[in-house]
Amino acid sequence: MEDDRRKSRGQRAEVGELLHSEDFEERIRDSGRFPPRRVINPLLSFLYDTDEVVKWRAVKAIGIVVATMADDDMEAARGIMRRLIWSLNDESGGVGWGSPEAMGEIMAMHGGVAEEFFRILVSYIREDCNPLENGLLERGVLWGLARLAQARPHLLRCAVESFYPYLASADPVHRGLAAWALGFLDSGVPEARLRPLLEDHTEIRVYDMGEVRSYRVSELAKALPGKAADG
Repeated sequence: MEDDRRKSRGQRAEVGELLHSEDFEERIRDSGRFPPRRVINPLLSFLYDTDEVVKWRAVKAIGIVVATMADDDMEAARGIMRRLIWSLNDESGGVGWGSPEAMGEIMAMHGGVAEEFFRILVSYIREDCNPLENGLLERGVLWGLARLAQARPHLLRCAVESFYPYLASADPVHRGLAAWALGFLDSGVPEARLRPLLEDHTEIRVYDMGEVRSYRVSELAKALPGKAADG
C-alpha cells in the first residue's frame, strides 16, 4: 500500500513537472514515456490547480491523452468522460472544477467522442435540461462549448439559441464566452442582443491558442453578425 502511494506521488510529481514545461504538448504526446492510462489520473487532479496556467495545460493535456486513448480503446475514453460527467453531479460529493473544460477539449480533439457526448455538455446551458446553477461551473461549460464549436461547429448549430441568455448575464465572463462560442457557429445574433455587447468593454481572460489572453467582451462580439428579428 505504501509503495502504491509513493508511486502515485511520483507520477503526480512527474506530470506536474511536465505541465510546468513550455513544451508540455510535445512531451505529453510521447506515449512511451507518458502512457495514457498511467498519466490520466494525475492529469485529472491538476484540473483543481490554483495556478491558472497549470490548470489550462492540464485541460489541453487531458484532451490529447483521452483522444489517443479513444483511438485504441473507445470504452476507456468513455469511462473518462463519464467520470467528468459524474463529478458535475450533486451526488458525486465534489464540485467538478475543470470538468466541463476538459470535456470540451476532449471532444474538440476526437470526433467519435464528440458525437457521443456533445449533447450532455449542451444540456448544462439549457434551462429545460440539466442546468448546473453554478455561475463558475457555467463559465467552464461555456468555454468547453466554445472550444468544441471552434473544432466541430456542425455539432452545435442546433444549440445556438441556448447561448442567448448568457449574452445578457450579469457575469461578463458568461457574456464574453457565449459571444466567443457563437462566433464559431456562423449564425446571426438578434440585433437587440448584439448591440449591448458591442459597447461592453469589460475585459475577461480566455484560454485560447495555448495562452491565457485578455479580451474585451466587445472584441469577442465583433465577430458576430447581427440579424433584425429578435429571438
